[in-house]
Amino acid sequence: MKLDSKYFDSIRLSSKRPQGAKKETRAPLCQWKGCEKPGPHKAPKGRGRDGEYFHFCVDHVRQYNQDYNYFDGMSDAEVNSFRKDALTGHRPTWKTGANAWAHGTRDGSRTEEAAARVAESTVRMARKVRSSRTAPSAFRRQLKPLERKALKTLDLGDDATREDIKTRFKELVKVHHPDANGGDSRSEEKLREILQAYNYLKQAGLV
Repeated sequence: MKLDSKYFDSIRLSSKRPQGAKKETRAPLCQWKGCEKPGPHKAPKGRGRDGEYFHFCVDHVRQYNQDYNYFDGMSDAEVNSFRKDALTGHRPTWKTGANAWAHGTRDGSRTEEAAARVAESTVRMARKVRSSRTAPSAFRRQLKPLERKALKTLDLGDDATREDIKTRFKELVKVHHPDANGGDSRSEEKLREILQAYNYLKQAGLV
């Protein structure tokens, strides 16, 4: 670092003055009967007294741990039940498909009311989905002049649907077919116009 650096003046040296002596924390005396040594080592007091500890010296905490038995006074059935519950952290469990209300471990006074609200909400959503699927599209692009002319040839208006066009086409073909008019040339000409108009509407995507 350069001597003329702006950081040079901000450096502080630690004081060489002797610091005061730290307070010594004395360990409690060993709680083993007849022992007067310090007891810095904690040992659990046992089942039913979780969070409580004895204070022993190193020799007596080893002796205590050798004879310590958490399950002392419990039957084999109680020990097995404890070990089984320990797998789930001693929390309640249920079979697949069951819940807390079914086992009576939760207040069910409002269960029916909550279930009714859920059912009502489900019905509303189902209706909304059905209406969105079946609702006809209100949008239709603006028709071109030739498309209007083709619809007029089929005696249809601008609001004619695909089904309207198909139905009218079939009707007009039957009416103006040469076999139905004894070979009349005018019917044959009209049928040609109908076919051209229908094919144009089909190419335009209106059929």
